[in-house]
Amino acid sequence: MFKIAIEHVKKHPGLIPQFFFILLGMGGASLYLVRLAKGPHVTWNKKNNPEPWNQLDPTYQYKFVAIDTDYKNLKKEGPQF
Repeated sequence: MFKIAIEHVKKHPGLIPQFFFILLGMGGASLYLVRLAKGPHVTWNKKNNPEPWNQLDPTYQYKFVAIDTDYKNLKKEGPQF
């Protein structure tokens, strides 16, 4: 499959930017999925840490982009578990 792609690129050099941006998008999407999989709301080991989101500090910024929220001034509301 790679051999066919290389042959097409040799015949049509205008495909080089297209392959570059496709690979760049696939790499970025893969990195974002890895970031999501390692987030605080994902449980991979239910025996040792069944609810990892209860152990987060209220000032922990878990969103990728927080426009209006200042996490430094937040206080935890509710009981301790």
